[in-house]
Amino acid sequence: MIGSVSSRHHDIADDLRHQITTGRIKPGERLPSEAGLADRYEVSTVTLRSALAVLQREGFVEKIHGKGNFVRRPLRKIMYVGGWGTLDPWTAAEAALRVTVRSTTVQAHGHLATLLKVPTGSSLTEFSCVSLAGGSPHGLARIYVPCDLTPGAVVDDESSGQEAVTRFAVLGPPPAAVRETVCARLPTPDEASALRIGSTVAVLAITRIATDSAGRVVEAALLVFPGDRVDAVFATHHVIDERQTQG
Repeated sequence: MIGSVSSRHHDIADDLRHQITTGRIKPGERLPSEAGLADRYEVSTVTLRSALAVLQREGFVEKIHGKGNFVRRPLRKIMYVGGWGTLDPWTAAEAALRVTVRSTTVQAHGHLATLLKVPTGSSLTEFSCVSLAGGSPHGLARIYVPCDLTPGAVVDDESSGQEAVTRFAVLGPPPAAVRETVCARLPTPDEASALRIGSTVAVLAITRIATDSAGRVVEAALLVFPGDRVDAVFATHHVIDERQTQG
């Protein structure tokens, strides 16, 4: 037996963490089944899962539904460049980064209708994007564009390398202004599942609104990134008050 009953799952987590950090268990390697590990450590599966949950929260282990628990591969951070909403070209140029895009038509209701400033029931095209590096998810995006502005070139597909840079960028017509609201929060259950993170791991959530010169909203994007895998960079510009230059 390892340790006291109350601390057993922490001792198991310490032992597995040591095996991972010393290379005895390699990145990408599948751990033995939960039942097998429970037998090895002579504990219940409930205690064993508590130990694995510790490692999942710390980023050492990820649980893939239907496949098991795996040692997480070291993930290079990606950079989100604010304003135009692109992924860092140097990161995206890596062949390991892939972005999948799925599109569907939805109706604007509630929050969506408010964001896009359109009547309830208006038709929108929804683009669901997922960026992955080495098979592990890096970020999620749900991008909404009024159907009459939907670009015909953007269809369901999978892109990689430099092409992936555009997948989190503004998809509709070139906007005159982009406004982004950024917050750190806990993920929803669906976000935690899609990003393979624990429910207590903070995410960076960005709401991006793009408008044209007439003030029409041409796109609303809801972006979510695990807090430990992304750096967001925003450039500010000095605005000169024209009144100060007169006289």
